[in-house]
Amino acid sequence: MEWTGARYADTPTVEVTTWIDAPPQRVWELVSDVTLMPGMSDELASTAWLDGATGAALGARFVGRSKHQAFGEWATTSTVVECEPARVFAWAVEDPDRPSALWRFRLEPKDDGTELAQWMRMGPGRSGLSMAIDAMPDKEQKIVFVRMREFEHNMTATLAHIKKLAEA
Repeated sequence: MEWTGARYADTPTVEVTTWIDAPPQRVWELVSDVTLMPGMSDELASTAWLDGATGAALGARFVGRSKHQAFGEWATTSTVVECEPARVFAWAVEDPDRPSALWRFRLEPKDDGTELAQWMRMGPGRSGLSMAIDAMPDKEQKIVFVRMREFEHNMTATLAHIKKLAEA
């Protein structure tokens, strides 16, 4: 990721992609199971479906518990906002109308396998990062840049884990 000078209000995005030697349905089984994600992330510690949900469905909610050396530990509630089996799985963090982040997996058949992309958008709703920006407004662009690079690094690792599981 290159320096963009983005501010939080710019709702910056990051996306990583990989090709997986497995059909979209197999990849879908992995990306739509949020209970698998903690094993693929240094930051996400646990997830659990809420309100009796047992899997991905439009409107389903789940809680994620995370930890970060600089931010401590926290929990967020996410709502599934896109759910097209073997195509797209997306969730809004906290308020679905004004999320603190929006996350999406996109799957496309390609070369007898699957091209998998993970994308995220920061904001527009406030997040834990907002407190750091409030405390150091003169460093907002650097704070956003560093966090987006962390997301890119973690997303790359997540896709590598998904690829390994799907191809096994």
